[in-house]
Amino acid sequence: MPARSKPRHPSRARLRAGILAALVAMGASAPLVHAEDVDPTADAVTLAAGYLNHHPDINFRMKALRDYNKGDYEDAIPRFQRAAFYADKPSQGMLGEMYWEGKGVAVDRSMAYAWMDLAAERGYAGFLNMRERYWAQMSEAERARALDVGQGLYAKYGDDAARPRIDAKLRFGRRSTTGSRTGFSANLTIQVPMPDGSMNTIPGAKFYDEKYWDPKEYFAWQDSIWEDPPIGRVDVGDVETVRDVPADAPSSRVPEVAPDTSAAEPEVPEDE
Repeated sequence: MPARSKPRHPSRARLRAGILAALVAMGASAPLVHAEDVDPTADAVTLAAGYLNHHPDINFRMKALRDYNKGDYEDAIPRFQRAAFYADKPSQGMLGEMYWEGKGVAVDRSMAYAWMDLAAERGYAGFLNMRERYWAQMSEAERARALDVGQGLYAKYGDDAARPRIDAKLRFGRRSTTGSRTGFSANLTIQVPMPDGSMNTIPGAKFYDEKYWDPKEYFAWQDSIWEDPPIGRVDVGDVETVRDVPADAPSSRVPEVAPDTSAAEPEVPEDE
């Protein structure tokens, strides 16, 4: 089958190159975000345990980042995969970086490309830019294998398979929290447990905001977050400007495949 030539989920604006910088820890050679509020994990609502129970994309991305920050790359890999299973594009991009750099896995540039191609599925220019950088450095044999392994990733982790999974989780969570709105007042505050066991007070109106529970609004919110995160690098210190994605860059080089809607969740290590 021919490679896709048009984005299946076009973005409304281009991202800056290096969007992965919003996700990784500080380190001598690791990228670093220079804006603290570009990611859902910076929001007290999304850190609440009650929220995370119904948002496996952010929940497992946070756990994976915890492992990554500690250098526990082998544990981070399956947790990023679990988040990716629920349509988390940042986690898919992180998997691309880890395969490219050989963190927690052997260096595999074909697999790295396939993950980054998947991360760019919605047309986010930052991921597209990273993907094109990979492609330019790969041999013909690596490129051919990337398109082959990419089909398996798209079948299991592409939006056609992953979006229905997270949509179902959001709808279930929305129904589960609806009962809590009985007698809801605009002035109500709620106490929610945080992952570290502490309690945090959050305005009820914020916790029940539709952008956290309605699938359409949730992904519009995700788009708004990932469209313009300013980035830089620790070893350089300056904020980079995005290089234009080549005009002839396809939305994906990986041939279309049918979604595997019956795929099993990736297994993850038990939490400590």
